[in-house]
Amino acid sequence: MASTRKRLEALTAGLMLPQAAKEPSAAPASEAASVVPPSASNVVETRFPPAVGGSLAPRTGPGQMMAFRGQIQQVEGEMAALREKLSQYEGSLPTRKIDPKTIRPSRWANRHDASFSSSAFAGLKADIEHAGGNVQPILVRPIKEEPGQFEIVFGHRRHRAALELGIPVLASIWVDELGDAALFAAMDRENRERADLSNYEQGLMYQRALEEQLFPTQRQLAEALGVSHTWVRKALMVAQLPPAVVECFRSPLEISFRHAEQINAAMEKDRRGVLKRVERLRGHSLAPAMVVARLLDAKPGFERSEKLDIVSGGQKLGTLVRAKSGEITITLSPEAATDASPEALEAGIAEALRKARTL
Repeated sequence: MASTRKRLEALTAGLMLPQAAKEPSAAPASEAASVVPPSASNVVETRFPPAVGGSLAPRTGPGQMMAFRGQIQQVEGEMAALREKLSQYEGSLPTRKIDPKTIRPSRWANRHDASFSSSAFAGLKADIEHAGGNVQPILVRPIKEEPGQFEIVFGHRRHRAALELGIPVLASIWVDELGDAALFAAMDRENRERADLSNYEQGLMYQRALEEQLFPTQRQLAEALGVSHTWVRKALMVAQLPPAVVECFRSPLEISFRHAEQINAAMEKDRRGVLKRVERLRGHSLAPAMVVARLLDAKPGFERSEKLDIVSGGQKLGTLVRAKSGEITITLSPEAATDASPEALEAGIAEALRKARTL
């Protein structure tokens, strides 16, 4: 309040209130002619913005000055209230719905095309469609050279789902400076926390960062991401498998760290023999454990035995048991053996075998 008073005193120092205009009286023509109007420079007028309108507006100089002072105090109070509200959003990012066509994948995008044709992606897309949009926002950064265009930091699957559905995508916009190394680290951290990135995709991501010299060495890459050197080495081992070996699997997303270690060990001992077996396996649809066993020229071994029901048309026809050795035994119920149609038996057994291969 003291500062407001001082500002007003400084602004009004030396000002004079205008004299009230007097009613003109009749004067002889000679006197009227001799009256010289005062020059404009000698007239000083003080005006204050009215505090209230209508007939309540103060008419005197001191009244207007006090009203103006009240206005200043009111505005300062409103500004303080606004600052209080804004402080609640300190550190937050602007979030809004954006046309997915204005958003491009990151150059460090780590999603393999197979990720967008999986049942998991189909489920995510169905959830987003049902909700009318993604509830969890993606993170993007503006492209400086192209106003109105954005690049994904993370959330490629949510963006792809919204793009295919033709609906806006909810996105948080990173307004501060975000370099490639920081973007890469944020993408990697988000994927590891969600645990939805395959070993193969993780390896490709690390390999691309090293090839592009985003990180000069594997050690610096691991330290920047806060992961172990062993984790980086294993991920790169999966990504660096020969393309012909990768093609032996139904999807590269099925290749695990353990599979890559076993195949690499076998290739160090007998690379030519492994590659010969690769040619016989390409194009087949086998479970990952079966692929590795064939490449190693060994009998497949499983961690545990599995028992599955053989079902067709909602009716249980029997059971399928896969032993630890990989041997499969099919047992049909007496009713199924005598009453079920050959088509129903064939469909039920085929589905049970398909499930057994994925275990």
